[in-house]
This record gives sequence, structure tokens and C-alpha cells, in this order.
Amino acid sequence: FIARKRDEGSYLSVLGFGRGNLDDATMQAVAQTGNGQAAYIDTLQEARKVLVDQLSGALFPIAGDVKIQVEWNPATVAEYRLIGYEARALAREDFSNDKVDAGEIGAGHTVTALYEITAPGSPALKNPPLRYGAPATAIEGSGELGHLRLRYKVPGEATSRLVETPILAGRDGQDTDARFAAAIAGFGQILSDDKYLGDWGWDQAIALASDSRGEDAFGYRSEAVGLMRLAKALAGQ
Repeated sequence: FIARKRDEGSYLSVLGFGRGNLDDATMQAVAQTGNGQAAYIDTLQEARKVLVDQLSGALFPIAGDVKIQVEWNPATVAEYRLIGYEARALAREDFSNDKVDAGEIGAGHTVTALYEITAPGSPALKNPPLRYGAPATAIEGSGELGHLRLRYKVPGEATSRLVETPILAGRDGQDTDARFAAAIAGFGQILSDDKYLGDWGWDQAIALASDSRGEDAFGYRSEAVGLMRLAKALAGQ
């Protein structure tokens, strides 16, 4: 029913209130099917974030069935993995198939995808060379780390539009938003006991988040750091 209404142009977001028997997995599944958002409102601060700061994004979609595909340049990236988005992964052949449903982006939304990448010849490489794999075509000296392709539909249209751009090297690493996002992604991997974390743990996640809070007008990032410290204490670390 929710999927049918979504196809007719009605989106569904789910907000949980109070401390009753909320089923987070069901909330997420229902909201994802309805091209909406799921949120749990437990404090006045969280209510402000969801119902004031993020409200326009939930009510006014500006792009439908948004799909992102990244191809890495073998000259600079030998291995990679996408962190998160397990519930949103698509088969490679579905990228150009306009019949396959994908996510929506609302007004004012920012979508961040984090990749862990390994350079050729690095001692951190996990996979041995393929015996029968065809050698990848590398673009040497281009400054390209990879290539980004994005497909989206204008609301009300059935055919997607394609946008392409190279991913260039040379960022200085001082982007506080990207650093804070990396800290939160690392926090999530610690909670899920990710097998690729190595020696990276609570102290590194908290330090990275604390150092990259940037301008935090309403204290959302400071609250996140507090939650990380609480989780560390509950884990007995």
C-alpha cells in the first residue's frame, strides 16, 4: 500500500515519540518504502532538529530515484569499500534502469557517501592479484581519484537524467563536515563490531569528532560526542 501511494506521489515519514514499544527497524523500513524519513523524538532539541531544521527536506522533494555510482581510477585506488548504505545498495545493472526505485532528496538535504580506499602497493591491501582478471585501465597523471555518475528524476517525470563529474585529488583534509561524518561512521562501525577497524577504536572516534565539530550553533555535534563517550563507558572501555 505504501509503495503504491509512493508511486502516486505521496511520501511517508515516520516519527516516534515517547519511550514505549517503538520498533526502530519497522519505522526505518516503512519510511524507506515511502521515500520519507524516520526519526525518534525524545528531547525538545531533537524535535527542533527534525521538525524545524530538517522539515523542508521531508516535505519538498527536489529529486526522485536518485542513484549514485562511483568508479575508481586503478592508478590511484587499488581497493575500496563503501561504509554503510547496506540497505540502499543496488545491482550495477540497475543504475540505468528507470523502473528500479531509489531514494529521494529533499530541499536542503546533503547526502554523504564515505569510502575507505587503499593505494596501489600499500601494505594495507587485503586482496591478492586476480589470476584471470582483466587488467583495469588506469588514467595516469590525471589527478583523478575516480569518476562519479548520478541519475535522478525531476518530480513528476518518468525518465532519469544523468550527471557525470570526475573526483579529483588535492583536498586538504580540513573539511570539518567530512571529518565529523567520518567520526560518526567510525562510531557506527564500532557499535557493529566491524571486522576492518583494526586498532581504530573509541578514543580515535571521540577525538576525531571532538576536533571537527566546527560551528555547532544548536549543539547537535556536541550531543553526538556525549553519546559516543556514554557508549564507550557502557562498553566498559
